[in-house]
Amino acid sequence: MKTAVACGGTGGHVFPGLATARELLRRGHDVTLWLTGRDEEQSARKDWDGPVVEVPARGFQSGISFQSLQTVWKLVQAVWHCRRAMSKDRPDVLLAMGSYASVGPCAAAWSLGVPIVLHEANVIPGRAVRLFARSAAAVAAGFEETRYHLHGAKLSVVGIPLREELTEAARALPPRESAVHSPFRLLIAGGSMGAHRLNEVATEALARLRKSGLEFSVSHLTGRDDESAVRAAYQAAGVQAEVIAFTKYMAPLYHAADLAICRAGASTCAELAYFGVPALFVPYPRAAMDHQTANARALEKRGTADVVDEAALTPEWLEAYLAQTLRKPERLARLREAAHKEGVKDGTAALAELVERCARKP
Repeated sequence: MKTAVACGGTGGHVFPGLATARELLRRGHDVTLWLTGRDEEQSARKDWDGPVVEVPARGFQSGISFQSLQTVWKLVQAVWHCRRAMSKDRPDVLLAMGSYASVGPCAAAWSLGVPIVLHEANVIPGRAVRLFARSAAAVAAGFEETRYHLHGAKLSVVGIPLREELTEAARALPPRESAVHSPFRLLIAGGSMGAHRLNEVATEALARLRKSGLEFSVSHLTGRDDESAVRAAYQAAGVQAEVIAFTKYMAPLYHAADLAICRAGASTCAELAYFGVPALFVPYPRAAMDHQTANARALEKRGTADVVDEAALTPEWLEAYLAQTLRKPERLARLREAAHKEGVKDGTAALAELVERCARKP
């Protein structure tokens, strides 16, 4: 089976697409990645030695402006480029992981009669997925709640494909029950670029908590800009802290964490569930269509996490929340159990099977 996987754009699209591409390779299929060539894709691209088609695409712009008109023209060029490339080596199926990078490949596949499988990782579908959902052979979703936003689509809930290096590292770790988790260990992460507001509030809240005499430690992913300031704040407060600007090696951090305080991107939600880590989600307030809040609220309803809006997040509120959490470990145990059972599942195998079922028959 010849498979095209369009997963260009951000890491939230690239890594799940790459994980599924590798699974399809293991199943004996020919796989070509369709990427945009952006800098954000380069680390993932280094791990791929198969064929790649570059799509000249640009992200969507809001409103009417010269820049938005340029974007529309770029999308037209991307469709033409993709149709020409796809005509020369027509795949049996296209897997598109969403984002603007999927528009050209999806339009080309539709015009050539190639079946399309879309994957939507967030509760609220992005514009590219909404555009092609009705004409797709199948839409794979990470969340059951996506069904209410895509009427008329052939939707299957498969979960979210996880990075292979993450799942491999997890299998090499000892069972959590045998790990030593004393004192209580927090994981704070604001995404690859960090989250300045989260960094500010967390360092002040944990300094207050340290003064109250409660025992804990923290691993804090700060982003490059705030690393020095956060490290200095913890040292001044006497907080036991591991401060990291950014790391790809998240498995040991997830494995050790008793609670994560983080954003609610789809991949983060799935990775936390894979390791059974309860979370306090602070959704990024400027995410497109507020999709992080929808992700967080979906998991809150399942009993796997708590949610606080960034506007309501203050050092006083976070100190009180953490003090109560540390004093009631039985509630945290219930959250952890729910995270294992009700959280977003690793969808790599299920998505690959769906792609196989939808492929154009010879």
